[in-house]
Amino acid sequence: MTAGSAVPRFLYGTAWKEVRTEALVRQALDAGFRGIDTANQRRHYLEAAVGSAVAAWSETGQGRREDLFLQTKFTSLGGQDHRLPYDPNADPATQVRQSFASSLEHLRTDYVDSYVLHGPSSRRGLTTEDWEVWRAMETLHQGGQARRLGVSNVSLDQIATLHGGGTVKPVFVQNRCFAVNGWDHAVRAFCGQHGIVYQGFSLLTANTHVFAAPAVMGAARRTGRTPAQVVFRFALQVGMLPLTGTSSPAHMKEDLACLEFELDAEEVRAIEACG
Repeated sequence: MTAGSAVPRFLYGTAWKEVRTEALVRQALDAGFRGIDTANQRRHYLEAAVGSAVAAWSETGQGRREDLFLQTKFTSLGGQDHRLPYDPNADPATQVRQSFASSLEHLRTDYVDSYVLHGPSSRRGLTTEDWEVWRAMETLHQGGQARRLGVSNVSLDQIATLHGGGTVKPVFVQNRCFAVNGWDHAVRAFCGQHGIVYQGFSLLTANTHVFAAPAVMGAARRTGRTPAQVVFRFALQVGMLPLTGTSSPAHMKEDLACLEFELDAEEVRAIEACG
């Protein structure tokens, strides 16, 4: 089975961009991003606009679909509004198939590099519905259309249960990452032990207070970088795959420039202790 495009070191996230989605994805691609995160959840995403941006970018000759890492998500009824990508009365497996087919149409592709369950249906544990959804996602993976599988918005207990019971193991976990919770240390540790890539989102917006922390400010002064760049670089060095959702072309370039410098070990330890 083809593995799909290589996993990039940074993802561009497309939530909450609405009519600006296509233009911003084009800007991100022009800036150098090669990984795009979206979802078939009209409540927060405009997935079809991502497909339009990728098509327009490809037509310029700057690259091909195969050069990109495209990740989208299945969102259950509880996370949707009235604009559904599937029949609300269908069984969960049918909803997955319908949503996935819609995603392929939106993204103008015949496969995705990563297909993510957009959170379990319950805050605790995994329900029968969650397992039906995951089995349907496994079928898509086994058929080659979903090259990798992942899950978002999960607790340690939930990812451990899914990893233990899934025939196809999740390759990705995508969580909102809070410094006050040790940067999701327990989930990250589980991911590290089991070869799962931890995708961190809201690294800046959920942690604005750490910008003024001595550990971050000191690293910013030493490296000549911004506090935001220091946070993203920290994320990279502790093994995260960070997401950025910036709408600023200048910040897009600054975010990617995080790949060009390093923090020392003591700086990483100090930032990890920020809360």
